[in-house]
Amino acid sequence: MVRNRIKHFFRFKSIQSTIAVAFSCLIVVTITVIAYMSYHLSTDAVKKNSRDYTYQLMGQVSSNMDSYINYMDNISRMVLSNYDIKEYLLKQVYLGAIGKEDLKQKISFQLNTVLNTRKDISSILIFGTNGEIIPYNENIKLNPQVDLAEQSWYKKAIEAKGKVVISSSHVQNMILNDYNSVISLSRELSSDVGDEKLGVLLVDLNYSVINDICNKIKLGNRGYVFIVDANGNIVYHPEQQMINNNQKIELISEVMRTPGSNFVTSEGKNSRMYTIKTSQSTGWKIVGVTYVDELVSNKNELQMYTFFGGIGFLIIVVLLSIILSLRISRPIKNLESSMKEVEKGNFDIQVNIQSSNEIGHLSNRFNRMTTEIKELMLQNVKEQELKRKSELQVLQAQINPHFLYNTLDSIIWMAETGKSKEVILMTASLAKLFRLSISKGQETLSIFNEIEHIKNYLTIQKMRYKSKLDFEINVDKSILPYKVIKIILQPLVENAIYHGIRNNAGKGHIQITGIRKGNSVLLQVIDNGIGMTQEETQNMYHKDRTSAKGSGIGVQNVDQRIKLHFGDQYGLHFESELGRGTTVNVWLPIIE
Repeated sequence: MVRNRIKHFFRFKSIQSTIAVAFSCLIVVTITVIAYMSYHLSTDAVKKNSRDYTYQLMGQVSSNMDSYINYMDNISRMVLSNYDIKEYLLKQVYLGAIGKEDLKQKISFQLNTVLNTRKDISSILIFGTNGEIIPYNENIKLNPQVDLAEQSWYKKAIEAKGKVVISSSHVQNMILNDYNSVISLSRELSSDVGDEKLGVLLVDLNYSVINDICNKIKLGNRGYVFIVDANGNIVYHPEQQMINNNQKIELISEVMRTPGSNFVTSEGKNSRMYTIKTSQSTGWKIVGVTYVDELVSNKNELQMYTFFGGIGFLIIVVLLSIILSLRISRPIKNLESSMKEVEKGNFDIQVNIQSSNEIGHLSNRFNRMTTEIKELMLQNVKEQELKRKSELQVLQAQINPHFLYNTLDSIIWMAETGKSKEVILMTASLAKLFRLSISKGQETLSIFNEIEHIKNYLTIQKMRYKSKLDFEINVDKSILPYKVIKIILQPLVENAIYHGIRNNAGKGHIQITGIRKGNSVLLQVIDNGIGMTQEETQNMYHKDRTSAKGSGIGVQNVDQRIKLHFGDQYGLHFESELGRGTTVNVWLPIIE
């Protein structure tokens, strides 16, 4: 049942709709697949470009960070190579109190000068192994609550044995009442001779410096950059306070384990892509975090362009498919239209052949077929005309003996009774009747001559039937010049006399009228005879009511002759009522 409904749904009434729908479906599927693939390929390409671009940005951050740390390292080397510092830490026993204090002030001044030229340095301190401390400013005081030996930066500097140690971000509490978020650079000091350990240099870098470097990188609306050291400790994070309070969690373990340059989290709409770049000089991992839905920032625009572009292309292609299907189906429709014309009887139709394909061959066969049918029909019409003419001639030949016998018999009877005027009138009418019947062999004559012919015929019949028959002729003069086939009224009048009036008890009356109605001529033969039933009226079109005493030319013959000459829209129409007479309407075209 469902299969039949599907078949019925996909069953079309025309080849054009079938081709158009088939093309459209194929194109819709193709466009959908292409649009889907194009969208995803474009999205993947944009994501890949975004990953590559983010990785390049992380490389830039790493390079900037390395340059900065290397510069700080150079500053620390400069401090380490300072002769006054080494002399102060080595020979302070021999300097004396005044000399020691002067040298310490000189070193503090040098450190303060470096500090003033570099706004990114928070503090510079030197811690000697002998317990001496050289600050960058004599006025600062160290926090007595802090144990130097327990500080991680101090321990790592001792363990590094002269190499630079970079700590993660932390709040520096070495200076009393001065607690800043810093990144500490520390390294051990040693003498040039004997590799004697002199102390530890501490350079605190402002946290804001790294913040400025990382904040310059824009990774969408929500993306950010953070830094972890080689041990997984966070060196920098834009939301450090939230990290410290565990309000925000970063996937540090995944960052440390990832062998590649990036990985993506599975968090639905909040999925993030971590792009990792490892610093060669510090070992830090520069991590860029971007949200996946922002990788394709113009995702909605891309979807909109893909959708409307597909719709526009679909409309264009559907129109092209309709035009193409119309071009393919037009010759078939023309052939179908020509066949309908042939069904209506128009054999003059010819199909315009514009192609040499199968449809062109079929059209050529159709044209040849209609031409042959037309020739056969014309031949048949000619044969029928000849047959009708032969029948008419035979019927006319049959009229003459019987009608002539009766008329001559009446003339003889009137002559014997001395009615010379009546003899002259009947003889003259008979002569005119035969003269108009012959009409030099012509098939058509004017309505005037046809009326004269029926007038002579009625005159003879009236003289024969005397007081039993009367007639009246009222024909519009404007239609008298029009042409009509001859002898169409006589059979109708004869039928009215022999089948309507003669069997009526009263006096018979026949009226002949003629008027123009629109583009047609209406002639009427009206009698007051016995009339006919509806069934008898219908039989007048199908059964010849020729009487043995009649003329021999039947009503059906008249109707067929009119239709044969002028078309099926013309001919006879009967109106009759039993006991009240009959009216025969003769419809004819206007022929000048």
